[in-house]
Amino acid sequence: MVAAAKSRSTRKTADAEQAIRRLLKRGERVTFQAVQREAGVSHAFLYNHAELRPRIERLRATARPVDAATAPDSDNTLIHTLSQQIIELKKQHRTEVRALRDALEQAHGENLDLRRQLTRQGTATNHIASIAETS
Repeated sequence: MVAAAKSRSTRKTADAEQAIRRLLKRGERVTFQAVQREAGVSHAFLYNHAELRPRIERLRATARPVDAATAPDSDNTLIHTLSQQIIELKKQHRTEVRALRDALEQAHGENLDLRRQLTRQGTATNHIASIAETS
């Protein structure tokens, strides 16, 4: 049982180290959460590991600072793009609702016309039937 636990710990350590290498290769920031997600290990495993914790802390501290000139612009661009998409979706929604209301209004009008025709036909049929009965 001890051997199985040691084997599992060794496998998790290797997975975490591979995850760190992949994050660095992709140019992503190395954090406990990123390594945990990439390696499929727990935060507790990373924090309690004597070799991995200092390594992740060092890499996290030496990570390239975010370029202040590009980050706000990219955030603003994203916000602007999403805002434009929302505006377009709202316009499309209003157009569709207007078309549906117009179609409903037309259907109500046609329904009213059909009811009137039925009433006239029913009245005429009743009138003819009453004439036929009196004859």
